[in-house]
Formats: sequence, C-alpha cells, structure tokens
Amino acid sequence: MDDKEILELYIARSEQAISETSRKYGRYCHYIAYSILQNDEDSKECVNDTYLQAWNSIPPQHPNRLQTFLGKITRNLSINKWEKRSAEKRGAGQVPLILDELAECVSSNENTAQTVEDVVIREVLNRFLENLPAETRKIFVRRYWYMSSVKEIAEEYNLSQSKVAVTLFRTRGKLKVALEKEGVTL
Repeated sequence: MDDKEILELYIARSEQAISETSRKYGRYCHYIAYSILQNDEDSKECVNDTYLQAWNSIPPQHPNRLQTFLGKITRNLSINKWEKRSAEKRGAGQVPLILDELAECVSSNENTAQTVEDVVIREVLNRFLENLPAETRKIFVRRYWYMSSVKEIAEEYNLSQSKVAVTLFRTRGKLKVALEKEGVTL
C-alpha cells in the first residue's frame, strides 16, 4: 500500500491505518528507536507510541512524506525516553557521545538535543547537506539523524572506522563554519 492510501486510512479514521503503517514502516521506526535507546523493549514502546502520535496528528496534519514524518516522531520520542532514562542512570547507547560531538559546532546554554532539533529545521543545514558529497552526506545523516555508531556506519559503507571518524570530524568543522558564515548563533 502506498503512502497516499495509508494517509487516506488515517483521515477516514480506519484502524487499518496503524497496521499498514506498521507493515510498511515498523522496521524503519524500530531501527531509529533502537539506535538511540539500545533496548528492544523500550524501542518497541516508542514505535507503538509513534503510531499513536501519528493517529492523533493525522488529521489535522497531512505530511508530504509519511516516512520522514514517522521517523521524526520516533526519533523525538526515543530521545525523550533516553533523556528520562538517563536522568535515572547514566551511560546507555550512543546518544551522549553524539550530542557531545555536535555540541562542538552548535554550542548553547540550552539542551543540546533541543538545539539540534532547531538547527535541523533551518535552511542553512539543508543547503549545507545538499552541497556535501553523497558519501559524506550519508555518513553525516546516519550518525546525527539515525544515531548510528561509527562501527555500524563503517560496516554499512565498507569503510574503516577511522575514515568515518575523520569524515565526521571534518564535516562538523565545515558545518560550524557554514553556520557562522550564515550568522546562525546558537
């Protein structure tokens, strides 16, 4: 079933919308949640919460890209769950490391996760990503959107971990320069 048909099910308030969403995007959403939470049970809970939030959001929202819409919901719910869980105990998953890396170029007195969300929305980041070579853009997005580990990225693209780490380091530096050049202060 294509996205347009799934959205029509949501608009018609048919419960089949959830099962079709799960069938088409369940693994995708679980991957995002698990990359952040590193816990299967918590990831399944976030995916189910994603379906509920999509159900409550469509309508009035009519997303152009259902996959992106669901991915963003899953990512936000997972980060919120991770923050809640890490307030109780420290050290789970890649999230602290990734947020520390990004803090180098988007430093702020605010919560780094919220700052990242604000920056992603900005056109500056979109233009920056569009101008990156395809491989660099894929590495960057896998790390900072999907929160994949350096090892996972290296395996996925058949690269060494050091090449991935260096690419990320250099790209963060370029992002910082691009943000400063555009006058974006965080």
